[in-house]
Amino acid sequence: MNVTLKGIHKFYGKVHANRGITVTFRQGTIHGILGENGAGKSTLMKILAGYVPRSDGTILIEGQPADYSSPQEALKHGIGMLYQDPLDFPALTALQNFTIGQPSAPFLSPEKKFKKIFQELAGHFNFSIQPDSLLENLSLGERQQLEIIRLVAAGAQLIILDEPTTGISVHQKEALFSALKQLASAGKTIVLVSHKLEDVMALCSEVSVLRQGECVGHMTAPFDKETLLKHMFGRVPAPVSRCIVEKGSSLLWMEGVSAVWKNIRIRRCSFRVKEGEIVGIAGLEGSGQAVLLRTAAGLIQPVEGNIYWRREQITGRERRFFKNKGIFFVPADRIQEGLFPDLTLQEHYALTFFEESLIIPHKGSKEVASERVRTFSIKGRESQRVTELSGGNQQRLMLSLLPTDPQLLLLEHPTRGLDIESASWLWKHLQRLSSKGAAIVFTSGDLDEIFSVAHRVVVFFEGRIVLDENVDHVSVKDVQKAMAGVFRD
Repeated sequence: MNVTLKGIHKFYGKVHANRGITVTFRQGTIHGILGENGAGKSTLMKILAGYVPRSDGTILIEGQPADYSSPQEALKHGIGMLYQDPLDFPALTALQNFTIGQPSAPFLSPEKKFKKIFQELAGHFNFSIQPDSLLENLSLGERQQLEIIRLVAAGAQLIILDEPTTGISVHQKEALFSALKQLASAGKTIVLVSHKLEDVMALCSEVSVLRQGECVGHMTAPFDKETLLKHMFGRVPAPVSRCIVEKGSSLLWMEGVSAVWKNIRIRRCSFRVKEGEIVGIAGLEGSGQAVLLRTAAGLIQPVEGNIYWRREQITGRERRFFKNKGIFFVPADRIQEGLFPDLTLQEHYALTFFEESLIIPHKGSKEVASERVRTFSIKGRESQRVTELSGGNQQRLMLSLLPTDPQLLLLEHPTRGLDIESASWLWKHLQRLSSKGAAIVFTSGDLDEIFSVAHRVVVFFEGRIVLDENVDHVSVKDVQKAMAGVFRD
């Protein structure tokens, strides 16, 4: 299916998010949409998917104007979207989520019919999701896989994927790429929204670049990386490098800790982090990294072992106690765990920085909001709701809610959804905190990121720490082997 967006404009109040964008998506191709955070990528795709109305412009399907005002109507036109944070129902099973929006069978049992379709499609794309699994127990990558087969079963001919490789494992990324290539070969039109040049260059035959709401460039493969970067940012961003800090005394350490969260377990893990240290945690998704961070933050109680903070045993203490010690956690799932989707930026700052007040001062919260939005370069207004921000700006908002003097930051995929320049800005900010003595522990599916900024790398495999080394003493290959369960002698 060939689809053209012609002269698309979108206003959010005074904000001109899309400025007369024209682009064509051709049948049987994978078309990349590149741009920095806040460039208008997600807004444009939500217009195409019927999630938000356009202010002006035309959508043409096979040359004919198409009007629709909801995702359901868009899907009837053959257009479906996998959102950056999947719009699903955590309390339902994978199969129940799969059947939502599907036409019912007139003679067969719908559950039996859809289970058969589910299993056939999952097997066709080599996805490992099981129909009876509760959605809340699935990883982000598995939820994306579920949404892809749901859209295919519903008849989508053009499938939009918004930052699909952010926060998923290497194995899931390989499975995703294979599925997208199969879909394009079968005649589907794939639109890949991303800020990751390596993903776009590996998959796409055409690329359009957005900047400040406008389409500033269009290229066909093969692509020149430097040209793409200049289109995105106006220049080639400087890479971030590891900072040298004087590591102090031990802040937090765990001894033989076992814990469980969402059916993922860690077993007898011993782990220590010092003042000023930046530690990167690697591992296949579901190996235990998420459990370790939440246990260290006081969000999960260990079933075995002890946790210490500056020599004080804090095992079993409530989350507020950890917070008062200066320990803060930032989750990967912004919408489900990190933010309130329907609250404004100012309301988030009011709840965070005036939580002890019986009456929240409007003027004070507005001043804090203005200062934080400016300091963290959030592209949005204090009065905007979280859902109106791009994914990258939602990430900046979460980080801006942290105090200026934390003792320990536990970050789950902190650069998720951030473009190269924003990720560089983030790490420079975190390195400034590190230089003041704050310890930073983060998970990442990007080993290049870990080796670029971390002083130490920790690898999880099946709930256990199997490698814990200074990054100068191991190679990327060593870490990859440990992630796969092949350990050094």
